Amino acid sequence: MNQQFIKEKCGAENYTKLERLANEKLMNFVAKYAELFKPASIFVRTDSKEDAEYTWRRAIETGQERPLATKGHTIHFDGYFDQGRDKDSTRYLLRPDEVLGSDIMSIDRDKGLAEIHKLFENAMEGKEMYVCFYCLGPTDSEFSMPAVQITDSSYVAHSEDILYRSGYEEFRKLKGQGNFFRFVHTSGELDGVVTKNVDKRRIYIDLQDEIVFSANTQYAGNTIGLKKLAMRLAIKQASEEGWLTEHMFIMGVYGPHKKRITYFTGSFPSACGKTATAMLEGEKIIGDDIAYLRNIKGKIRAVNVERGIFGIIQDVSEESDPTIFKALTTPGEVIFSNVLVDENNNARWLGDGRPEPKKGVNFSGKWTPGKIGRDGKPVPCAHKNARYTIRLKDLENCDDNLENPKGVEVSGIIYGGRDSDTSVSVAQSFDWSHGILAQAAMIESETTAATLGKEGVRAFNLMANLDFLSIPIGRYIQNNLDIVQDIPNPPPIFHVNYFLRGSDGEYLNDVKDKHVWIKWMEMRVNGEVGALKTPIGYIPKYEDLKLLFKEVLGKDYSKEDYSEQFKIRVAECLAKIERIKHIYHTKVFDTPHILMKTLDDQKARLEECRTRYGDYPTPDVF
Repeated sequence: MNQQFIKEKCGAENYTKLERLANEKLMNFVAKYAELFKPASIFVRTDSKEDAEYTWRRAIETGQERPLATKGHTIHFDGYFDQGRDKDSTRYLLRPDEVLGSDIMSIDRDKGLAEIHKLFENAMEGKEMYVCFYCLGPTDSEFSMPAVQITDSSYVAHSEDILYRSGYEEFRKLKGQGNFFRFVHTSGELDGVVTKNVDKRRIYIDLQDEIVFSANTQYAGNTIGLKKLAMRLAIKQASEEGWLTEHMFIMGVYGPHKKRITYFTGSFPSACGKTATAMLEGEKIIGDDIAYLRNIKGKIRAVNVERGIFGIIQDVSEESDPTIFKALTTPGEVIFSNVLVDENNNARWLGDGRPEPKKGVNFSGKWTPGKIGRDGKPVPCAHKNARYTIRLKDLENCDDNLENPKGVEVSGIIYGGRDSDTSVSVAQSFDWSHGILAQAAMIESETTAATLGKEGVRAFNLMANLDFLSIPIGRYIQNNLDIVQDIPNPPPIFHVNYFLRGSDGEYLNDVKDKHVWIKWMEMRVNGEVGALKTPIGYIPKYEDLKLLFKEVLGKDYSKEDYSEQFKIRVAECLAKIERIKHIYHTKVFDTPHILMKTLDDQKARLEECRTRYGDYPTPDVF
């Protein structure tokens, strides 16, 4: 380690911050990348309020963010072609003897390290390097995971200040030990304030040394190491230690008359209603994206890995998401990314419920309706994957257990996706195994603007976690089965579908109907409503939903709507089973035998049902 180089770039104050941690692995890590990047200076972020304010201030001073009219609000723009998670450039660094599966992108470890380190050479010349300490999960908890981020982006550092708990003191508790995650990022050469060479965008995950590398990108999904990138490291660690890292929200749902609160986790692919569900009006939120789950004394308990939200902003309006909309339109610390800034210096986005602005500035530069972008396509007023970053505690519905080091007891688990023609609106599995194998492991979802590539393609995405798996798929499924081995009554598992369409192509569910499905699930896990047993699981009874629609939404619910939403689409269900079986047969080398048996059993039930009731039996036959 070139100690003199680090001292010079840090200065006395920042170097003392590193020394105080007395951690040789950490010091060597910082020194290695400082010497490679050649930054003009190094700033070390501790848990102090002053350090957090410094990164925010630097984001504005460097132009990475710009203040908006509302106090505390800032706007950040990513490059025109840097607007989503780059799946094609995200790869695992694997040794020749390591195999994760055909759907999991990888590169030879030695080759990948050489490539990324070449991109890092002198990449921070003239820039400031930020060394930031955070904690994944609540502090002082068995869920806690210390993490350190190196970046030259003040926007990334500021975003992580909002999204994650400060972790400098967690590193002090390590007493020199090396159990922490590491993240290294550079925006690369800049064109103004945005990344120039996005064709050299690389996001590499080194499972062996628990490091994530990111270069030539600014979009937060590619650069904020502690978010989805950290999931890859945590999934592997969880697999080795017997717990789970999941793409899940955590929410509290009130029972009748608010006499109890029941906690659910839920896993949905991006842009499938996950945040909208976690943020349902009148309920409580703990997290909207990533959860750690552990079996603690015979109960499944969960914590939110984060303390903030990096959420898709499209269609957030006063009507659809009143709590979020209020937080986004009142003073407070909020980062908007890739929205439009109107003439009054306010943030505007697609589906915000207000008249479309006539002009402004967005990710493409100056904007007016009908503008054609550099890719030859019309430019909307804001990007479809525009985002907001905000602390959960700034939301009125934030649950008091957000920072509970013990987490909350999970009473039910929900899986969902984008499915226009197959699944009913809500169903409960027969048991834990059936829920994991015939619901979670069968998720398909139509692609959206949250990832780069073509939209509207039906994609397999087990547990809504496929993009982030760092272990073989079969082992991941088995881990989900094993976590409840010594739990007599595991939490019920449910599947929801907010995107079912009728023969006319129109949605069969209103955007707010999900609240009824959630309330039904809350009553179901507490034994207050019955259900109809069908070949695919248990579905609600009409009488219960009719009451809930009136109580929750104040509207009538017709028997015709119920029959259409909850008829079993046998032909489509059978086709889905065959599609999923083909995927597991051809692409997953370690598929658990019980998965195929479960799918075959469901197929047999559906075929028997079709023989008795036809292709589309309505609930009244059950």
